[in-house]
Amino acid sequence: MRVLVAGPSLHAISGVSTHVNLLLVAPWSDVSDDELTLTHFRVGSEGRNEGPAARIARLVLSPWQLAACLVARLLGRRVVLQIHGGRLPHELFAGRPWSAGLLRRVLRAADTIVALGKQEWHALRDFAPQARVELIPHAVAVVPAEALAARSMAAPELQLLFLGRLDAAKGLYELLDALDLLVRGGRQMRLVIAGDGPEEARLRSRIAELKLQPRVELAGARFGVDKQALLNQAHVFVLPSYGEGLPYALLEAMAAGMAPVVSAVGAVPDVVGYGEHGLLVAPRSIDQLVYALARLHDDRGLLARLGAASRARIEERFGLERFACSFARLYRQVGRPSRRRGDKPTIGPTASDRRV
Repeated sequence: MRVLVAGPSLHAISGVSTHVNLLLVAPWSDVSDDELTLTHFRVGSEGRNEGPAARIARLVLSPWQLAACLVARLLGRRVVLQIHGGRLPHELFAGRPWSAGLLRRVLRAADTIVALGKQEWHALRDFAPQARVELIPHAVAVVPAEALAARSMAAPELQLLFLGRLDAAKGLYELLDALDLLVRGGRQMRLVIAGDGPEEARLRSRIAELKLQPRVELAGARFGVDKQALLNQAHVFVLPSYGEGLPYALLEAMAAGMAPVVSAVGAVPDVVGYGEHGLLVAPRSIDQLVYALARLHDDRGLLARLGAASRARIEERFGLERFACSFARLYRQVGRPSRRRGDKPTIGPTASDRRV
């Protein structure tokens, strides 16, 4: 079976790019008897280093390139549409019936829609009842225990890590204000912000204004072994975002045994049980950030328990084999010919897909 995967550049700093890369390298032969061949088709501007001329050329040529690929749809090929977070449809198109109707037609046209979390799954089913919606969360590899030996839970300085795009909607300014209050209150903490984005210059200014330079490092975008080294060494992963789908950075941090302090948005509560795997905070709440981080600084036993539970959570529910099994089953069932022209295949989710 051949699968065309349309997505951004494989080198972009993006959860969608991470997902596409994971699909391309998934262990299909280990989980399915069917031969699966996945091909990437690049769409969008993420990850492209292009000038004005190159951008114009891409916009002119891309529709024709994509049209050539979509001819296969006219020949009866199946379409799987994956939704990677963002605002829920009933919120996005509130008061805009024409746009909502158009989106419903798009969703119904797909043979199957894949959602990342329960909230999104329920919202899509309610918004487009005739569409077929599957729940398949992201997955990551669990970090071997020996790779985490360098992390000391007894270290006096609590190591915090933010990993992602430098955007105000990620809650970075609230995080800096919370850290300022904690440091001035006498707690020893250090924050590494790894990523790039439009807020870098303003973040540097805010860090200088709060006199946090010794305590905060803007480390730039990190990849491969450099990123993994940050994940293996830090104690707490912090993502006080205003909105998310299911952040890969969160899964990677938990797989490395970090305790997460994250906003209870999107599919995050599907992964992080409060007080069981990490601590959840409300978006934009500096007070809740201060409380959560102070609690982990002061209670290293809790810090260690949450880190161990996070790693076990990923191994049990968000491993690569489960991810590959779910998509192999989906591709196999979607690819079966229907009895009547226009029929959509019947897809029965496995228990592991529902137990997020």
